Amino acid sequence: MSLDNNWFTEIHADIGSAFSLQLKEKVFSQQSEYQLVEVYDTVGFGKFMVIDGCTMVSTRENFIYHEMLTHPALFTHPDPRHVAIIGGGDCGTLREVLRHPGVQKCTQIDIDEVVTRASELHFPELCESNNDPRAELLFVDGIQWMQDAPGGSLDLIIVDSTDPVGPGEVLFTPKFFRACHDALADGGLIVQQSESPLAHLELIRRMYASYREAGFSDVQTLFFPQPIYPTGWWSASMACKQGSFDGFREADARAKDFETRYYNADIHRAALAQPEFFRRALVDQE
Repeated sequence: MSLDNNWFTEIHADIGSAFSLQLKEKVFSQQSEYQLVEVYDTVGFGKFMVIDGCTMVSTRENFIYHEMLTHPALFTHPDPRHVAIIGGGDCGTLREVLRHPGVQKCTQIDIDEVVTRASELHFPELCESNNDPRAELLFVDGIQWMQDAPGGSLDLIIVDSTDPVGPGEVLFTPKFFRACHDALADGGLIVQQSESPLAHLELIRRMYASYREAGFSDVQTLFFPQPIYPTGWWSASMACKQGSFDGFREADARAKDFETRYYNADIHRAALAQPEFFRRALVDQE
């Protein structure tokens, strides 16, 4: 991270690129037990959260990520009632999950309460469902929580994780995915943000292998823009406990009774299209 003349710049040395935003002022800074959480007010992107110097979320574009991490999976599962979110401390994923009236309970497990408290102050629109009676917010180790979850107790697991470095690395391993597999009921799904297909293809290859090793029967990846993350192109990879992916509840997606800003049935269908380089690297090898 670099701060120079009121510009925030995150340098991605591994791919030789950088991302910058012009700042007005810093409005929040707190060193938690786990990480440094900061929020800036920017010139063009509203509020902007940074954790340990790494870009996390902004007011202007977060709806793309949160909607694409949630609604495709929720409209793929036949009847998602019990959902768990690992990570997701900004609460935007929780908000999107609870737009679905069929969801009976959504448990969000993020180890760092400071992230959520900063979001309540500076991203209140992301936290509007925090007091929904179906919501449960836990500030504990999500990996341990998943290992302790009763078998077959969840319909959908959403891993809204940080990058696969340091403490976040374990969230991309067969051991963690096996715990998720055990916690899912028959027909259950897991979806996880899977970084940039342009810059992190090898990571996605490893995720596919780890899903398979953990017992998941089929995997698919969705693609969507993500303006503030490396390359501006992002993905989420979804795996099913049994069977194979065969479309989604398209009629339900078209008839949804809540508003979105990015997601719709046509976007869902388009996001499943596989670029040729991706197909050659991952799909054809299976």
